[in-house]
Amino acid sequence: MKKIVLIVVVALAVLGGCSASSAYNGMVESEEAVTTSWSNVETQYQRRADLIPNLVNTVKGYAAHESQTLEAVVAARSKATQITVDPTNLTPEKLQEYQEAQGAVTSALGRLLAITENYPDLKANEQFQELQAQLEGTENRIAVARKDFNETVQNFNLKVRRFPGNIWAGIFGFDAKEKFGAEAGAEKAPTVSFD
Repeated sequence: MKKIVLIVVVALAVLGGCSASSAYNGMVESEEAVTTSWSNVETQYQRRADLIPNLVNTVKGYAAHESQTLEAVVAARSKATQITVDPTNLTPEKLQEYQEAQGAVTSALGRLLAITENYPDLKANEQFQELQAQLEGTENRIAVARKDFNETVQNFNLKVRRFPGNIWAGIFGFDAKEKFGAEAGAEKAPTVSFD
């Protein structure tokens, strides 16, 4: 009888160990996917930051007296590139700070592109058109990278919040991650005026 009990206890311990190992490895794999996805988001924002100096210099030649707008773009880019977020510690506060800095870049670029409407020669400039096309493509890539990141975070969060994964996540110290959210004011439609 003691032998049977010992065999059952050993079998349960082996099964429990395999289950724990499988759960842990699955969460590590999912967390690595989140980290990789975050790196992809940062790569696209870096691509945009790398395009900005060329765009600003191209516009400078045509619209030198728009220096305040040009300086705002450069300052926003500088601030955004200084903010880094550790993908293993995606707190809501850090993610919000990152989003705000990137939102400032988006806003400054919008103002820069708006002033170019006053300069037909600039709009016809081949280099400017190429930079603008690259910037538009990068904005699309950023949107895709953010969407992919949110999906990866969702998959990770499901692993660490569903039963029995939530038990293993608690034991191994895995916490749910933050997703990108809409920027403040995004719920309001922009006003279009042709005055």
